[in-house]
Amino acid sequence: MADLGINIDHVATIRQARMGIEPEPLYAASIAEQSGADQITVHLREDRRHIQLRDVKLLRQTIQTKLNLEMAATPEMISIAKTLKPDTVTLVPEKREELTTEGGLLLTRDMESSIKELKDAGIEVSVFIEPDLEMIKLADKIGADAVEIHTGKYANLTDANEIEEELKKIKKAAKLIKTAGMRIVAGHGLNYHNIHHLVKMEIFEEYNIGHSIIARAVFSGLAESVKLMKNLINT
Repeated sequence: MADLGINIDHVATIRQARMGIEPEPLYAASIAEQSGADQITVHLREDRRHIQLRDVKLLRQTIQTKLNLEMAATPEMISIAKTLKPDTVTLVPEKREELTTEGGLLLTRDMESSIKELKDAGIEVSVFIEPDLEMIKLADKIGADAVEIHTGKYANLTDANEIEEELKKIKKAAKLIKTAGMRIVAGHGLNYHNIHHLVKMEIFEEYNIGHSIIARAVFSGLAESVKLMKNLINT
């Protein structure tokens, strides 16, 4: 069975819109776990636009599943991760002006030391990259434990032929990740409609999904939204 990671960033987005105390991301994490989530994912951004450091600290202390901390590979974030010790750190690109993460991380050999530093602290390291074979090979060389394939391009396509070509690219990338012995994860832009094609590949070990689940929860509740997605990825 594939694991489902629930990204609760946008619960914090609603809270920060009023700079208040509700809705509480911690409560969302609790409901998600009780409804079948295998992991809670949060992105602690440099500009703290949604998730705050206090959120990550409280989540680390209270969640019963796994904590996946998305972050940029900066000295500040590496220090925070080494202190809080999430189960997984997912290294992602980050730009202040972007609404959401706009693409995969451009890996370099220089990142090897940061990955080693995190792994030496007992943290699994995943990298969020495009379904690019050369990037995947480099991820393996610099010591990544897992690769999360950026599925944003696939999610945004509408032409059937283009979708098919992107799916072939994703599948080929996933197979290379598996061959290299790294965990295979998918994330970004996935929803209740486009998840099916990836599930049919029967290769992904984990999906990280946030926006579509939180959006559905506005109308049908978070528990139902999590349960439905958990069922879809394991049908």
